[in-house]
Amino acid sequence: MFHVKHFHSASDLRLYFLLSEPVVAKLEAYAELLVKWQQKINLVGPESLPELWHRHVADSAQLLPLIPKSTRRLVDLGAGAGFPGLVLSILGVPDVHLVESDQRKAVFLREVIRVTECSAVVHVARIEQVEPLAADVVTARALAPLVRLIPLALPHLVGSGICVFPKGKAAEDELTEAGKEWIMAARRVGSITDPHASILVLSEVKRG
Repeated sequence: MFHVKHFHSASDLRLYFLLSEPVVAKLEAYAELLVKWQQKINLVGPESLPELWHRHVADSAQLLPLIPKSTRRLVDLGAGAGFPGLVLSILGVPDVHLVESDQRKAVFLREVIRVTECSAVVHVARIEQVEPLAADVVTARALAPLVRLIPLALPHLVGSGICVFPKGKAAEDELTEAGKEWIMAARRVGSITDPHASILVLSEVKRG
């Protein structure tokens, strides 16, 4: 279980995750853009904006140690404002693909990519309409229950690929429900941002 702590700023992330100054600068630029764009479009829950660094940036960054070093491509489903996919791209995960059906959110994502110069690609389409992307890792945050998430993720995974899904307090119930339809190896990792949350790492997923 990770030790839960609170992140108030980019400096907190720099110290905890041992980030370089250029990476911190990119995260700060990302946060500034989000606050600016939030006035026009609903990118994150308004109540979470004062805790942006904790609730969204750090919550996304904590996935980095769970991404295999051999990862060549990561797909983030229902990318929204870019959590966790865009954060992971800024932190150095290669060839990140963000799938987002909302046109305005997609424009925001592309603007962040332009400003931060990270190597991410945006697919503006419903998840079911995107051609298989052959990813080593698929992520999704606050998108759907596991039983609906797995069939969305599976077409985009290569044979030995894994799913990395942040989940709330219902993680165990979601695993039980998904287990009625799917066979998988599941590992639960405690969240460093929420004592009631965890991250599910799924491998060897196949229909039961």
